[in-house]
Amino acid sequence: MKVSDILKLKGTTLFTVTPDTPIADAAATMAAHDIGSLVVMEFGELVGMLTFREIILTLRAQGGSLGTTQIRKIMDDHPLTCTPETDINEIRRMMLERHARYLPVLEKGTLMGVVSFYDVAKAVVEEQGFENRMLKAYIRDWPEESQEPVRS
Repeated sequence: MKVSDILKLKGTTLFTVTPDTPIADAAATMAAHDIGSLVVMEFGELVGMLTFREIILTLRAQGGSLGTTQIRKIMDDHPLTCTPETDINEIRRMMLERHARYLPVLEKGTLMGVVSFYDVAKAVVEEQGFENRMLKAYIRDWPEESQEPVRS
């Protein structure tokens, strides 16, 4: 299974912000759409990722207030990325090694979507369920062995 398969299932809705967006506005967008990340774009290019992790760290550092801080001051400006052709097992490894919950998907510099740890886990569970159903059907249709003795 590839990242492109996950993107087909999850759809094309994508939320982006600019680096100059106030963190409070970004947090409001994330809460309104029940999402855990925003892609930070500037002049049509990916320049960073903002996740709930950066927002929580900012809240702690600023005594519970987001203030007027801009995203550029807290965003991950070197996010881990993948392509639509990246294998799902590679994505799992990448996410685990870097503790990344969200990966922007780029194809020749164009943002195609974002894959979350949840999306990957869901795809793996669905793929395993499909394989289990196929194996059970195969076993059910297994031809019976003949009861005749084998002669030498």
